[in-house]
Amino acid sequence: MDCLFCKIIAGEVPSDKVYEDEDTLAFLDINPVKPGHTLVVPKQHFANLEEITDEQLAKVMSTVKKVGESIKNGLGVEGYNVTENNDPIAGQVIPHIHFHIIPRKEDDGIKLWPGTPYEEGEDQEILSKIRIF
Repeated sequence: MDCLFCKIIAGEVPSDKVYEDEDTLAFLDINPVKPGHTLVVPKQHFANLEEITDEQLAKVMSTVKKVGESIKNGLGVEGYNVTENNDPIAGQVIPHIHFHIIPRKEDDGIKLWPGTPYEEGEDQEILSKIRIF
């Protein structure tokens, strides 16, 4: 497979490992948004959230929590963002599910996306299309 993250997991491409266990790997992003920006991946290849099993996702999220706490304590930051870009249209560059942990400080210059209120009735129309019963 020609997946960069699979090559990192296999040790074919070097990385700065933050954490590793039997099922997951966390390593520094080579183009960080902020110093300490870390990626967490499952060692098994899954392209996105729809492909990963619930069991593997739980293991990845346990690692996200562990690494997030280490970033917060080790770097003295006030918090962090956890993001996952699901599919290329959402900004996913490497087709191997991964979570970004981005350290945050007050007034660090990072702006999140703007919200736009629904027009009248639009929320109910959308809700009828996505509600899970």
